[in-house]
Amino acid sequence: MNYICFDVSIENDIAHIILNRPNKRNSMIPEFWDELPTIVRDIDQNASARVIVLSSTGPHFTSGLDTSVFGSSIESSEDPEADGKLNRQRSAKLYDTIKYMQQTFTCLEECRLPVLAAIQGGAIGGGVDLITACDLRYMTQDGFISIFEINIGMTADVGTFPRITKLIPEGVVRELAYTGRRMPALEAKNHGLINEVFPDQQTMLDAVLEIARQIASKAPLAIYGSKHMINYARDHSTADSLDYIGIWNASMLQHDEINEAFTAAEEKREGDFVDLPRTREKLAKQ
Repeated sequence: MNYICFDVSIENDIAHIILNRPNKRNSMIPEFWDELPTIVRDIDQNASARVIVLSSTGPHFTSGLDTSVFGSSIESSEDPEADGKLNRQRSAKLYDTIKYMQQTFTCLEECRLPVLAAIQGGAIGGGVDLITACDLRYMTQDGFISIFEINIGMTADVGTFPRITKLIPEGVVRELAYTGRRMPALEAKNHGLINEVFPDQQTMLDAVLEIARQIASKAPLAIYGSKHMINYARDHSTADSLDYIGIWNASMLQHDEINEAFTAAEEKREGDFVDLPRTREKLAKQ
């Protein structure tokens, strides 16, 4: 399928999703919010890959939100009475638009597969919302993030604050949110937001794809369980998380996969693991 905002390829169990509007700094136009969840859910539901790499083109990973997204949700009329009614609906319509946009990034978190972000240049505004919803983040040396919304009189609303406050210290988040300043790659790495920094984009992509290959070589069911448990533990108490992982393994632990992992290690070969099943939602449509 052809997309306006993305190129997609799947090879060796790695799905590579590439933002492909470099001349527009990969701004998040209305089509972006429809296409990304469609792509991610299709890969996940069909178990088409074992890991997803999200990268970009041009000087910046993304310049963030194209404000036409909000404009498209606001109607107007030449009839004063009709326009008055539309005015009363605008807040509800905007709320609906924001919730829809939030789900575009939440789909990365809900996806059963790990998502690795390879970031060159700036991840600006909505770009921060995007990368904080990913599992792992890598950046070029000239890269940076900016919670840019404050510079245009907005409060970031598509996912930045609920996620970034769990990744870096709250005081640092507040400074970024209140000033809109750029946090360069090395500073972001020092705070733990970025896993590693690379001298250039090609070096970064080579390294990230190698990490993706390592992930793809592991048992997909165990990777799925690990991601699910990490997300759960982040949002729950230690006691709740310990109980939940006990219940999870009591029902989901696969001894054949464990035996295969040990045997493959002894025989110095790749493990012959089962893929994730296609989701029931997808099967119901067949």
